[in-house]
Amino acid sequence: MDMDQFFAAIRAQRQQKEAPADGEMFLIAGLGNPGREYRESRHNFGFMVLDRLAERLDVQFNKEQLKALTASAPYEGRRLMLVKPQTYMNESGRAVVPLLRYYKIPQDHLLVIHDDMDLPFGTLRVRPNGSDGGQKGMGSIIAQLGSRDFTRLRCGIGHPPGQMEVSDYVLNKFGKEDEELLPSVLDKAASCALDFTVRGFTYCMNNYNGRVEG
Repeated sequence: MDMDQFFAAIRAQRQQKEAPADGEMFLIAGLGNPGREYRESRHNFGFMVLDRLAERLDVQFNKEQLKALTASAPYEGRRLMLVKPQTYMNESGRAVVPLLRYYKIPQDHLLVIHDDMDLPFGTLRVRPNGSDGGQKGMGSIIAQLGSRDFTRLRCGIGHPPGQMEVSDYVLNKFGKEDEELLPSVLDKAASCALDFTVRGFTYCMNNYNGRVEG
């Protein structure tokens, strides 16, 4: 066995160890703002990914509990709870964390999907922990949870052009060029979320981090 094969075997063992067991429950939260006026805004990227997941799993967000719209579905032997906080972005933790605790879902089975201005549009990045990066919804979840150690899927939206205010940028719709790539980005982000529940975060980091091609 050469060194490449040796390290490949080590990675495979690590991923197998991280892969969740059948029957376990996961909470996948997408961040955004409730209300029709925000539905297609950049800041609602997390909601958009959750809607794409719901389509894939053939479920609807028809239940409201603990300040969130939720949908549940089986997937590959797992139980998934999809969560869209209804608290507005900067208080997302008041919806996500109580649900996590109510259903006794382990912290390492939490995935939070959100927009990120520090990444170019079309770029996805999975991280197993870290700071909020200035994202107020993430900051709320970290504060309520008392920990930064949970997986997040960052969906790039890029920086506002010129002197445009950040609030105006994130609360506006995607530009025409970005809209053309958006369906592919949503599809890949949804696939990443599903693979997180079956294969673990290391697999997702190795296979989804980077720019989505149309």
